[in-house]
Amino acid sequence: MTIKRRNHGRNKKGRGHVKFVRCDNCFQACPKDKAIKRFQIRPMVEAAALRDMNEASVYESYAIPKIYLKVHYCVGCAIHGKIVAVRSRVNRRIRTPPPRPRFNKDGKKVTAPVKAAA
Repeated sequence: MTIKRRNHGRNKKGRGHVKFVRCDNCFQACPKDKAIKRFQIRPMVEAAALRDMNEASVYESYAIPKIYLKVHYCVGCAIHGKIVAVRSRVNRRIRTPPPRPRFNKDGKKVTAPVKAAA
């Protein structure tokens, strides 16, 4: 039988069984090695309330702590939520991660220099 991916869509490699995790979107049980995992880093207070807190605060500058969440998605929710994309058979072989957007101190996107093919 033909195989679609060299790892069969998992990261098990020699383990017989892997514990299940629940998808944070639909609560479907998904093997931990197959689930799509992302870190979500966001401030504890949304932007609208942050301004009100800064105006009412006695302190000049107070760093609001951030929430660090490890989010697990099943394959269906990751595709539906555009966290991962369906790729063609040729592009599935590309293992390098896509280029990440870079931002300068002003919050503007900086384009990385493109390397010339040798």
